[in-house]
Amino acid sequence: MSRIGKKAIPVPKGVTVTVDGQSVTAKGPKGELNFVVNDLCTVALENEELTVKPVNNSKPARSLWGMSRTQISNMFDGVATEFTKTLELVGVGYRAQMKGTALSLALGYSHDIDYPAPDGVKLAAPKPTEIIVSGIDKQKVGQAAAEIRAFRPPEPYKGKGVKYADEFIFRKEGKKK
Repeated sequence: MSRIGKKAIPVPKGVTVTVDGQSVTAKGPKGELNFVVNDLCTVALENEELTVKPVNNSKPARSLWGMSRTQISNMFDGVATEFTKTLELVGVGYRAQMKGTALSLALGYSHDIDYPAPDGVKLAAPKPTEIIVSGIDKQKVGQAAAEIRAFRPPEPYKGKGVKYADEFIFRKEGKKK
């Protein structure tokens, strides 16, 4: 049984939720998101709480139960308060700057990398060694941050590269004579 799926999802203040069959729409101060729940789960809105239940006790229905509940919960959090991911650039000469809506990265290659902001995602570079990715869709924010990090992942010897702000890099010892 799903432990997370059993919990009801409270609707945050300032967010309006509409349930139309299998479609759940959340509208808040930051924007509007929509999620279509799989046919193996049912959705009900009662007393400013949304509940997700499986149609039957089959393995696929139970698998989608907790995932659907979490997707809807993330949707509510996103339209109420945005999701953000902070990236840090570690290395001599590594820097980031905004060129319009695109992010220009100097990561030690012979050329600069221009990364256009995906739809629904805002990029910011308040400092040359810091990048802030924000948006209302948690999946899009995480995907954009992962794509930026993939341009130069952190290496274990000196820790140079693009890393998440809360990421710990396991260090290795170099060669000995």
